[in-house]
This record gives sequence, C-alpha cells and structure tokens, in this order.
Amino acid sequence: MSGAPGASGATYAAAGVDIEAGDRAVELMKEWVAKTRRPEVLGGIGGFAGLFDASALKAYRRPLLATSTDGVGTKVAIAQRMDKHDSIGRDLVGMVVDDLVVCGAEPLFMTDYIATGKVVPEVVAGIVKGIAEGCVLAGCALVGGETAEHPGLLKPGEYDVAGAGTGVVEADKVLGAERVREGDVLVAMASSGAHSNGYSLLRHVFFEVAGWELDRDVPEFGRTLGEELLEPTRIYSLDCLALIAGAEVHAFSHITGGGVAANIARIIPAGLEARLDRGTWTPPAVFGTVGRLGGVATLELEKTLNMGVGMVAVLPPAAVDPALALLAERGLPSWVCGEVVASEGAATVGGAKGGDGAASLHGDYAG
Repeated sequence: MSGAPGASGATYAAAGVDIEAGDRAVELMKEWVAKTRRPEVLGGIGGFAGLFDASALKAYRRPLLATSTDGVGTKVAIAQRMDKHDSIGRDLVGMVVDDLVVCGAEPLFMTDYIATGKVVPEVVAGIVKGIAEGCVLAGCALVGGETAEHPGLLKPGEYDVAGAGTGVVEADKVLGAERVREGDVLVAMASSGAHSNGYSLLRHVFFEVAGWELDRDVPEFGRTLGEELLEPTRIYSLDCLALIAGAEVHAFSHITGGGVAANIARIIPAGLEARLDRGTWTPPAVFGTVGRLGGVATLELEKTLNMGVGMVAVLPPAAVDPALALLAERGLPSWVCGEVVASEGAATVGGAKGGDGAASLHGDYAG
C-alpha cells in the first residue's frame, strides 16, 4: 500500500522546493539586513513579522502613515541574462521609497518579496544585498521579507521582486497639488539612466530590432549595453527630505512610468499648467540611442521613459537658489526646467493628464 509507514513517496524537495536552500539564503543575507537597522526596529531576521516601535511617532502632533508598493518590472530579465543580481534591489527600493517621499513622508521601513523558480542562495542573497544597500541610501530599515520557490511557474534562474514600504509625515506638512501656485518653479533632478521603467521598450529595440548583445561596447554610453541597462535607479528620498528641511517645497513628482509630463501633471491643480522646457537639459545617450535604433517618436519616448529626469520639485521662486545650492552640495545635478502658469488649455504630451491640471513640454532638447 503506497501510504504504508516506511514506504517511499513524494516529497517537497522532489516537487522542486528546496527548504534547505532557502535556509542557506537567509543565513547569507543576515549581514546585509543588519546594515539597514534603525533604532525603532525590534528583533531580527527570521521572525514571522517585522516589528517597528511606533512610540517613536509620539513626537508627531498628527502623524500620517504613507504606504507604497512596487516592483522592478522586466529589468530583472537583464540582471538574469547578465547573472548580476546585486543591484536590482536598489531599483526596488528606489521605486518604493521615492513614491513615499513625494508627499513629504520619511521612509521608515520596507519588506520585500522574491519569487524564483529555484532558490540559489547566493543569487537571493545578492538581491537582498542590493535591497539593503538601497535601504541604507534611503534611510529606512529592511524589517522582513519572503523568498518563495515556484517550480513549474518560473524556470530555474528566473525570479521577480516586489516590495512595500511605510513612511510618516506630519499632517500639516503633506506636500501635493493643493500647495502648488501660479508662478512656482520646477526644479529637475537628474536620473541615473532609464531607472526601472520602459524596459519592455528598451529590450524590444536593443535586442529584437537592433539585434545587440549585452556585452556590446557602446561608445555613446562609455560602457557596455548591459552595464548601461543595469545602472541602478537613483534614490532621492534623503535628498528630498533635506530639501524639505532646507527650503520651501510645495510638491514633488517622481518620474516613473508615463514620463516627465504625465507624472508632473498629477501634482498640478485645476486652472494651472506646468510648462517644461526641453532646452534646459540634454537626455543621457541611452534615450537618443533607443529612439534612433527603433525609430521611436519623441512623444513615445517621453511618455515611456524618464528622459534624464528622475524627480521634480515644485518651489516658490524665492526657494529656487537655496534648493539648487543644497542639491549641488549633496552631489545631485539639478536645474530649473519649467514653471507653473495659468492654464490655457494646452495639450499634454501623449495625451497623458493627471487630475485636472496639465503639463506640457515645448522646444527641442539642449545639445
């Protein structure tokens, strides 16, 4: 009888799930998670839930918790093809915490989720190392996570990552469209490259249309195609928090999917328009190259990719010079890229529009 004591039968390992490999991955990642620890974090890795001492919020008059969740998209396919997994986690952190800071919230902690076809401890630990490094750059703690083995759904060597973060902001200091006024100035902060958006377009153009390989040296990039595409997302949260502390800020816009105009439109109130001048910056070479190789129209590029702008601050005119000086001291390239004016019904780039406001790009790019 198949169910008799002592008879051999199906096992979890035979089904493709290696619990011992998962345990080894946890051991390898412990030192990196420890680097993200904040004083409010209780316990350590290995518990069923991460604990954060909320009594730290007693100093707030009316603390509001902000939460955000995101992934990295098909950029993970580049990491897998290059067998380089220690930077993709920084992309994950950037996508989450920089959505939190847009409302003025300080990121407090994150959790992550890694699904893979087969747990390779060194690969999982590499991913978590990147997440931990990103959390350090963002000033938040990594309080927990989950690694799931999904044989049959994902192939060995395939994985996807996701994360969620929580932050806090004083109720009367929430930033957003309600603070934006006519005459405000838009200050752009440079991206580090394509960040983590538009990779389906990038992969299609570079691999399918142009037939390029990841190890191809690209003079315009000053490195290989793979190195360019794996450049980690710049994390802006500490820069934005410093800007809030050092200058008057009305709003931020995190430039992700949808591009510059569509994301800025989300923070422009009814009756106003954000006019952005392309001539104030030169997009990094990767954007022009993908446009040229794929015959991608400028408007299509602008509604898919960040075009060299990762975050935009909306400030009153008097705060612009102090803001630019502060960002320069922090080593973050920034510049005035536009202004907020009374709405004249101008169309948004690609037809994208957020709320009742609008944002439009005009002119040609510098250079």
